[in-house]
Amino acid sequence: MKIIDDLKVLNREQWAAFIASVLGWTLDAFDFFLMVFVVKAIAKDFHAEIAEVSLAIAMTLMLRPFGAFFFGWLAEKFGRRPILMIDILLFAGLELASAFAPSLPVFLILRALFGFAMGGEWGIGASLVMESIPAGSRGTVSGILQQGYPLGYLLASVVYGLFFDRFGWRGMFIIGVVPALLVLFIRFYVKESPIWEKAHQRQASVDLIGALARNWKTFFYVILLMTAFNFFSHGTQDLYPTFLQTQHKLSTHTVSVILIVMNIGAILGGLTFGFWSQQIGRRRAIIIASLLALPIIPLWAFSTTPFMLGLGAFLLQIAVQGAWGVIPAHLNELSPEEVRGTFPGFAYQLGNFFASYNAVFQAKLAKTYGGNFGLALALVLLGAGLSIAVITAFGREAKESVFGKS
Repeated sequence: MKIIDDLKVLNREQWAAFIASVLGWTLDAFDFFLMVFVVKAIAKDFHAEIAEVSLAIAMTLMLRPFGAFFFGWLAEKFGRRPILMIDILLFAGLELASAFAPSLPVFLILRALFGFAMGGEWGIGASLVMESIPAGSRGTVSGILQQGYPLGYLLASVVYGLFFDRFGWRGMFIIGVVPALLVLFIRFYVKESPIWEKAHQRQASVDLIGALARNWKTFFYVILLMTAFNFFSHGTQDLYPTFLQTQHKLSTHTVSVILIVMNIGAILGGLTFGFWSQQIGRRRAIIIASLLALPIIPLWAFSTTPFMLGLGAFLLQIAVQGAWGVIPAHLNELSPEEVRGTFPGFAYQLGNFFASYNAVFQAKLAKTYGGNFGLALALVLLGAGLSIAVITAFGREAKESVFGKS
């Protein structure tokens, strides 16, 4: 089986980099998605509107590109591995601090700082593993790596179902300190990127701003693409638990089960399309996945029973995360050689910045239509799916690019 062959060629050091990157993104997403389950509870605790608390999600997303640029710059200068460890410790610590916020303004500031730290992880982790593995394995590894995101959401769903009724929203954030343990694995088992080490041995200086300026067309294109992608994912995920809780009045257990089923679909979709992109090309895989999401909208957003809602969520996330499964390989291949530690993550997180108002926008839109979150979710998904297909069709890909060339 080709997917097994793509993984069998990895040596011990490549496996360690791969595992660290997947776990890093999983635990990063775990900490982020704990927030989306407790929006309603935080609003009640702080006597605020859901839209006001949703601002915490927006601020987290808005600060991520600044963290991506800062930590990416450090990774170009000091290496992927040490900066990844520092970044993980920082976002885990801020997650813990969020549990003790005495007021909504303090909570919002802590979530913004968490977003700054979270912004650095994806780009550094993705460049570390993509620079360490054989080119022929990139599609498969990309699909698996990106599924750390729905896997983190799945873990958050499990933790919410098991512990929320007992420990409340503050207990959720205390559990979020767990990612700090990953640093021990990275410290003892993960080696530095061989591509970065070669450049470092040549004592090659990095002109970060100059490299971005010289490649401004590609940079602009990727930001535009990632803005659509972030509306695609966050528009279908961040307020979905709130949709189930407020519009359908479902219990903690039922919401947890639906979200677990949803993320199983997401993982299957990412693995399938990431692997498939190695065969048919990155752009074609993205376009197919983004268009497949559109006919599922009625089942996903307008069903009335838990079973049908779960089925819709499962099928939809196969398409949404199917498109996302191609992104780690696609962005690293499009990146200028000398700034791969910064370019993919920075462009990705700038897309997050421009899509960061999504949760607040959807909450206000739902309120305008009498609390109809299903309609708000559906409208954003329709626009995002069509945008991704069009933008991708006019872009380029570099699937056969060789990493490590001067």
